[in-house]
Amino acid sequence: MNPNPHSLRTIWRVVAVAAFALAFASLPLSGAPVPLTRTHAHNDYEHTRPLFDALDQGFCSVEADVYLVNGELLVAHNRGDVKPERTLQALYLNPLRERVRTNAGHVYPELGSNKALRRPLAVTAPDVEFTLLIDIKTDGADVYRRLQSLLPEYKEMLTHFTPDSTTPGAITVILSGDRPRPMVAAEKERWCALDGLLTDLDANTSVHLVPLVSESWRPTFHWFTNGVLAKPDRALLRSTVERTHAQGRRLRFWGIQDQPYVWRELHAAGVDMINTDKLAALAGMLNAPAAPSAHP
Repeated sequence: MNPNPHSLRTIWRVVAVAAFALAFASLPLSGAPVPLTRTHAHNDYEHTRPLFDALDQGFCSVEADVYLVNGELLVAHNRGDVKPERTLQALYLNPLRERVRTNAGHVYPELGSNKALRRPLAVTAPDVEFTLLIDIKTDGADVYRRLQSLLPEYKEMLTHFTPDSTTPGAITVILSGDRPRPMVAAEKERWCALDGLLTDLDANTSVHLVPLVSESWRPTFHWFTNGVLAKPDRALLRSTVERTHAQGRRLRFWGIQDQPYVWRELHAAGVDMINTDKLAALAGMLNAPAAPSAHP
């Protein structure tokens, strides 16, 4: 007996609806990006939508260069490019606070429900959810005095530091650039810490003062050649990562080729914050079904 055409159409409709429902159920209900805890948006403020372009890609660290102008911390790469409306509060602190309040204390909701996402590679280090790296371009002492009065206004979401302790918050503020190290180190409590150098590993500086090491790729390492890192450099990179993690710190490199073959190598080596200006490209690589891999 030939099947009834009407019955066949009904069956196909049922199958199509079921397939669509199954596909829809596999999507994140919120449509939110997956938090990529090992990503860093270098010079984030130069993107079309500072902070928000990074958040849309799931980035968990952003960088803002600041100048102190008429008592305000203005965000720009060069002093001549500052604009009065582009303050640190307007571009970063205020929208981050609003987002943290909306997401019950987290930048991304998943960082509250899935603690494994925010667990650092350094097992002795405290949880870090999201990093705001403030690069002080000039006048470090004056900038820090302004931060001393400004950051407590946002303490509900910030990591709290003392000389002997770190209490994680949704946002960890790290100072880079012209940071006034003695002033920060002398504080009995503060709402930020310092970006360090590889020499801090030699000195074994307090991890509560320097929880992050950021270093220029050169001259410690050579450039990648035809997309490949030389074996001696690969060995040195991995030993540097191990040494950093053994002290409970995170590691980032800047001034390096901003290419997928570099990202894969850094990821495979265990570098904690992969530095890039190409947000969508790095996010796409990390979100690909196959895990990123480097040359053996």
